[in-house]
Amino acid sequence: MSWRSPTSRAPRDRIKLRRADSRRHHRAMLLQELFAEGPASRADLARSSGLTRVTVSDLVAEMIAEGLLEELGAPAETRVGKPPTLVGLVPDAKHVVAIDLSVDDQVVGAVLTLAGEVVERDARPLEGRRGEDAAALVEEIATGLVERSSRPLLGVAVATPGVVSPEGVVLDAPNLGWHDLALAESLGASLDLPVYVANDANTAVMGEYTFGGGGEGGLLLLRLSTGVGAGLVVGGAVLHGNGGAAGEIGHVQVDPDGETCACGRPGCLETFVAVPRLRRRVAEGAADDVLRDAGVRLGQALAPVVATLNLGEVVLSGPADLVGSLAEHAEATVRDRVMPVSSAGFTVRVSTLGDDGVLIGATGVVLSGELGVS
Repeated sequence: MSWRSPTSRAPRDRIKLRRADSRRHHRAMLLQELFAEGPASRADLARSSGLTRVTVSDLVAEMIAEGLLEELGAPAETRVGKPPTLVGLVPDAKHVVAIDLSVDDQVVGAVLTLAGEVVERDARPLEGRRGEDAAALVEEIATGLVERSSRPLLGVAVATPGVVSPEGVVLDAPNLGWHDLALAESLGASLDLPVYVANDANTAVMGEYTFGGGGEGGLLLLRLSTGVGAGLVVGGAVLHGNGGAAGEIGHVQVDPDGETCACGRPGCLETFVAVPRLRRRVAEGAADDVLRDAGVRLGQALAPVVATLNLGEVVLSGPADLVGSLAEHAEATVRDRVMPVSSAGFTVRVSTLGDDGVLIGATGVVLSGELGVS
């Protein structure tokens, strides 16, 4: 029996690893093209990716065998000679399980296709659960949805408020009583599936970028719920920041004499635009005036970010009866506070994904992590 030292095996192992990584990267390039642009011929894919036709044909055949791609026949227009055969993604080839913890006092879950379409849904009241009890409820809902999926599962994604590490450790989610909770690891072991855990606003911005048709010029998504969080995509990548706390715009102070925020400081943006506080103010006063003031405060906080990053758009995700007016007044305020060159083409709009934006975004998180598609 022969024996090789780890040193003698390492170069060959590294070569195998590089080849596997290269193949995965090439697959991701083709899937990204088909996801973004729709069906294409093998020749078109070779031209757009820069890969050889042989490599493309090999990878396409592999993904057809897996059920990820299918042949769709020739395009409608006719050409001289033999028409090419188009290939396209099969949206229902695999499913994704998504859990959304950003809804006030609820845990919402769904099974979705690779195109972000909901096929199964579940929602349970949180009923004050915190710590281990809240984590157990998440596992219970995820397990039930895994069992209800009618297709192989690509993975599971959990979107939670708070600060989350790239490894899926919830570093701090005070409303859920989670601190240094290795949720991705524990849930992955329980479900025997790839599990991704991410901040809810980062998840929502991934959904808007992947499925909502925005983000080419930089995209900031502001999620208005019990609290306020933001997700930011620049150059096609979600920004996490130093310590994973990027997007905490809700705790930027906009009125030193304002109400005390949950963080203990007065006049944070969250005290003006968090949904429970905003609804209370609307009930107590003139709705138009309240929403105008909140929109102006929001624009004041956004203006330095827009000017610094030269963002193309800000997207608001939240209750439909509130976010439309906030978007209008916030955009006007930003334009008043930045140079014309910074606001040319800039817009503040409402999310196109509605109430399922976080769930759809969770599909994008799994697509990115497992297939390299965004």
